[in-house]
Amino acid sequence: MGETRFRLAAYAVCQVDDRLLLASYISPSGNVRHWTLPGGGVEHGEDPYHGVVREVEEETGYQVEVEELLGVDSRVVQVDWGIPGGVEVHSVGVFYRVRVTGGELRHEIGGSTDQAAWVPMPRVPEIERAVIVDIGLRLADLRPPGGHVDPIPVTGLLRH
Repeated sequence: MGETRFRLAAYAVCQVDDRLLLASYISPSGNVRHWTLPGGGVEHGEDPYHGVVREVEEETGYQVEVEELLGVDSRVVQVDWGIPGGVEVHSVGVFYRVRVTGGELRHEIGGSTDQAAWVPMPRVPEIERAVIVDIGLRLADLRPPGGHVDPIPVTGLLRH
């Protein structure tokens, strides 16, 4: 078995007029690309609440306000980062509903995403996307009292 790592991330669900704000993730090698919710790794000592606000601005150009904590997702995934045996990552994602308060849509430069766009909700199931998109939408739709939904299998157009 390879390495194990822990990752805490914060993600934004931002819907306006039946459109969802998404960012296009691109791997460091450039050979993996899919749409994802704006957000990402929480820095050491950073509150996830502040992390999601920072990440949305970095990836989309928008300033946002957190409206609601939607829930938390915890999963263990095996990733191949060119390390013998791969890396087992325990990923904990904190999901927030946010609203845009300022800024202009723009693409991130030099980060893990390279595009930002408003995607019509009917198109979301048709695009290659991170499983966190579906998790965030399910949390926003169901608003479970415990802030948790059953795991969503990664199949078809879904990616880790």
